[in-house]
This record gives sequence, structure tokens and C-alpha cells, in this order.
Amino acid sequence: MTGSKEIRMKTIKLAVAGGLAFWAVNFLISLTPIAAAYRTTLSISYNPMLVESLVGGLIIACGVSYFLLRFFDKIPTKNSILKSVILTFIALVIIEAFTTIFNLGNFSVVLLVGAGINVLRFLALGIVIGYLYDRLWSVPSTI
Repeated sequence: MTGSKEIRMKTIKLAVAGGLAFWAVNFLISLTPIAAAYRTTLSISYNPMLVESLVGGLIIACGVSYFLLRFFDKIPTKNSILKSVILTFIALVIIEAFTTIFNLGNFSVVLLVGAGINVLRFLALGIVIGYLYDRLWSVPSTI
């Protein structure tokens, strides 16, 4: 990957797919009673949460996609999906660390439920980005 325009276009394609996967999983989780209780506990409105999860998913997917494309050969493993999931979980750890730091007074089961929800959303984002990378650029998927 050399051209910045090429990386930018590929990043956008991967980010849109990853962001939509993040949002779709968020939407499905939002229909569960656990998510409803979580939103109620934190006073989160449903419709704004859906929009925010789409925007947040696109931002996270953009970062993961860029780093996947830019540092593909430096990420340990040969499987694109696994590379993407590794990057995604690095982003998750960073986000959860900041969440914990800024919510020390509210550290409870609610924070753990939020982390569990994030694991599912981030996993979907990583899998879709890695799969699409293989699909669009014909990289054989091996574990």
C-alpha cells in the first residue's frame, strides 16, 4: 500500500462496513431487557443512542481500518480477520480504560454490563472489516 489516496478509499470502504456492523449489533442488543435496564440506569435515550452508536462505530471503524491497511504486515498473524479483531480489541481496551478513569465513582455492575455490550459490538466490527478486507483484495484467509 503506497498511495495515500488508495489507503483513504480503502479505509472509507472498510470503515463504512465496520461502522454498520457495529451499529447493527448495537441495535440488536438494544432490543434486549438487559440493554433496556442499562439505558434506564444511565438515563440514556433510545433514539439518540442509535445515532450516537452509528457515529461512534464509524469513527472506531475508521481508525481500525486505517491501522489495518497501514500496518498490515506488522500485525502478528496471517489472518486478516484476526488482525482486524486484534486492532479492534486494542481500541476497546483504550476506550474502556478511559471510561473507567472518568467513571470511578460509578464503577459497578453497570460498567461491566457496558463492557460486555462493547465486546460484542467491537467483535462484529473487527470481523466485518477483516472479512471485507479479504473479500475486496483477494487475500486468502488462513488461521
